[in-house]
Amino acid sequence: MTVPAPTDKTDRDRQYMPDGTAAPAPPHPHLIGLLATACGLIAACLYYCQPLLPRIAASYGASPSATGPLVTTTQAGYTLGLLLIVPLGDIVARRRLVGILLGTAGAGMLLSGAAPALWVLLTGGLAVGAGAVVVQILIPYAASVVPADQRGRAMGTLLTGVLLGILFSRTAAGLVGGAFGWRTVFLVAAGTLAAVALLLVRLLPPSPPDVSIGYGAQLAATLRLAAAEPVLRRRSLIGACCFAAFSVFWVTSAFLLAGPHYGWGSSSIGLFALVGAAGAIAAKATGRLIDTGRQAVATGVLLVLGVIAFAATWPGGRSLAWLVAGALVMDAVVHAVHLLNMSVVYDLPHHPRARIASVYMTSYYLGGAAGSALGVTAYRYGGWAAVPATGAALLGLGLVVWVLSLRRRT
Repeated sequence: MTVPAPTDKTDRDRQYMPDGTAAPAPPHPHLIGLLATACGLIAACLYYCQPLLPRIAASYGASPSATGPLVTTTQAGYTLGLLLIVPLGDIVARRRLVGILLGTAGAGMLLSGAAPALWVLLTGGLAVGAGAVVVQILIPYAASVVPADQRGRAMGTLLTGVLLGILFSRTAAGLVGGAFGWRTVFLVAAGTLAAVALLLVRLLPPSPPDVSIGYGAQLAATLRLAAAEPVLRRRSLIGACCFAAFSVFWVTSAFLLAGPHYGWGSSSIGLFALVGAAGAIAAKATGRLIDTGRQAVATGVLLVLGVIAFAATWPGGRSLAWLVAGALVMDAVVHAVHLLNMSVVYDLPHHPRARIASVYMTSYYLGGAAGSALGVTAYRYGGWAAVPATGAALLGLGLVVWVLSLRRRT
């Protein structure tokens, strides 16, 4: 087909594909930064409730344990969203889907802030979790609109935004909740999500669905992809092992720090969580490494460092310096490997990215849930010494999967 001759200034500036069709418009120059900010604000909504649970319980005249299901319900909504909503990213117009999901999360926050009873609050948490999976729509989208040699940096920037949002969500919620009440936190978050929705709906270009099939067929295709693509299976298992190890450490470190040797209060334990900032720094640096095409070697090196980091946390039962050092390296390793995994699976040819995101992220979060249970069990029966051993074993399993994958470059 002959490329049409330019007839005016607009046509002269337009670029064409080899078949003569107009090329997609280049992304907004600040798109990645805006998406990273949006992802951070959205991810934060999953964690605002955690430091507010005692205040919420008191306002309803309930015991503190009665509000614990709010965290579980929110995470359950997110997990169900990964399974059932993220695959829609291939078969529904992206801008419309982003608007609907952000509206769902915002409505959940608004409902939570105005909840007259605890069960209404739980319903709001479920909606927040389901809507927040929009992050897993935006990350694959970012990977698709930047040049291949910039993809690692772009994904690293978005993951940094997610990590910083999670990192500062608890601090922000505690400060705002303490000054203005817990309901204010949810209401302000609802307004923030509304602003993010308006910005993204205006910023994202209109585009047709990537795949023209029905919802049931898309779910079936996602399951077939998980069964048929070995690279995706291996990277999903490595990711699950890493997030499981991460959860083993962080779900039990509060028990250690509040125990007889350290005797810390909740404020000091909350400050200890700030060492997670290392994960955000690592994500940024790893993004640049990805663009050099060294994901396979880097994955193995990082997993070995992760095992060493867990070994360093063993004397952390008595030494804060060892505990902090091990946590810094472990956090950096887990988030860096996660980014490497995403760069590999989102680069798989001939597979719609929403299906890939659903398979990989569902595996990742199931690994985290399993790690939380393993960590609590290990600490209960073996004390702190069992925690580093469990985390190292999980990363060791990921290392075995990586070694086996060397037979086929990933």
